[in-house]
Amino acid sequence: MTNGILLALIAYASYSGSDAVVKSLGGQFTVFEIGFFTTLFAGFFLFFTRPAGERWRDFWRTRRPWAVQARAWAGIASGVLSVYAFTTIPLAEVYALVFLAPLCVTILSTVVLKEKVGPWRWLAVVAGFAGVMLVVRPGFRELNPGHLAAFGVAFLAAASVILMRSLAQQEKRTTMLGVLIGYGLLFNGVGAAATSFTVPDGKQLVWLVMAGAFTACGQLLQLLAVKYAPANRIAPTHYSQIVWAVILGALFFQEYPDWLSLVGLAVVGGSGLLTMVREEARLGTVRWNPFSRTRL
Repeated sequence: MTNGILLALIAYASYSGSDAVVKSLGGQFTVFEIGFFTTLFAGFFLFFTRPAGERWRDFWRTRRPWAVQARAWAGIASGVLSVYAFTTIPLAEVYALVFLAPLCVTILSTVVLKEKVGPWRWLAVVAGFAGVMLVVRPGFRELNPGHLAAFGVAFLAAASVILMRSLAQQEKRTTMLGVLIGYGLLFNGVGAAATSFTVPDGKQLVWLVMAGAFTACGQLLQLLAVKYAPANRIAPTHYSQIVWAVILGALFFQEYPDWLSLVGLAVVGGSGLLTMVREEARLGTVRWNPFSRTRL
């Protein structure tokens, strides 16, 4: 189990590395171009992680095509919004808003799935939003579209989780990834061509390859982690990204959250963990894993 938790920690550190690289590329390329190259290189590396018994050429064979495509488009929109958020607001603020996803799942589950939500889960929702208010502090500091984009990522990630609940036992991993990568390349490619496409130089290309490699590495390590430890033991390691947001933001972007922001980040993390515990008790660990990467 220790090996699984360690692999999961490294996986989320790798995801954070990808997010930091994306942030560093802001202003050099459009959102669509960053998304295109990151998806392209992540897809290249993920091509070699095909599960035994599955074939990439069959990725288009689906049992529930509309649900698969809806999940893919949610991931694409989430990816575009996340690039915009990371390149316009501090890392810690992005993660604080993105980590509202498990709480958004609680709200959506009552509306879409008509599930009953107990007082503990509603308490987690209220605490999570309170934590975000401590980090973002609307009315006391300027808000910009990047904050709205980050919240959009959380909402789309929650929608993706709702879809994945019914797809996890019916669709192949190559199908879920293949459709997401294919649509991501098409959407971002058209967007880059229609806006302003800039040919990256050698140094920029290296950074774009690193962003894709970090993402692919996180995906692979996350899959390996599940082999060594149960999903319910791995899920809490997702919140290690809050620590990485503070460290990477301070080291590379001169972003130093004050003590109120740190308290808010801790509250957001605690409310997400409470939601996870309650969901595990109700749904079990197979159908509920809100911490897998829903964007490339």
